[in-house]
Amino acid sequence: MLWIKAFHIIFVVTWFAGLFYLPRLFVYHAASEDDISNERFKVMERKLYHGITTPSAIFAIGLGVWLLGGYWWQAFVAVNGMIWLYIKIGLVAVLIAYHFYCGKFVNDFKHDRNRHNHVFYRWFNEFPVLILITVMILVEVKPF
Repeated sequence: MLWIKAFHIIFVVTWFAGLFYLPRLFVYHAASEDDISNERFKVMERKLYHGITTPSAIFAIGLGVWLLGGYWWQAFVAVNGMIWLYIKIGLVAVLIAYHFYCGKFVNDFKHDRNRHNHVFYRWFNEFPVLILITVMILVEVKPF
């Protein structure tokens, strides 16, 4: 199980790297005014979302489910002391929704349908930081 956990953490790190950088690309893309930059950002966003972030998410989630399978008795039968895990799973679901919302923005930029300015994306970029901090505290401190 330690190998599974190690690879789970590796893919979580790469998933978050993509979720941190992709909205930053949106900031720059929304502020760009020339066609060359616009096309360059489209390529960068597509490659990051489809080539790194999404595969990392799939592996992180898959390995997380595998790990959860190893702890199913504790997680679903002995509820006491495992509330942190339920909260973490809920936050992962929120993060998955955020991931797909990023995909919507990639598609909007691809078709030149962006409706937000760079300030919106600067704030949007902060959301996964809050999720990461909360999940790390839940996993390491297990306050519930």
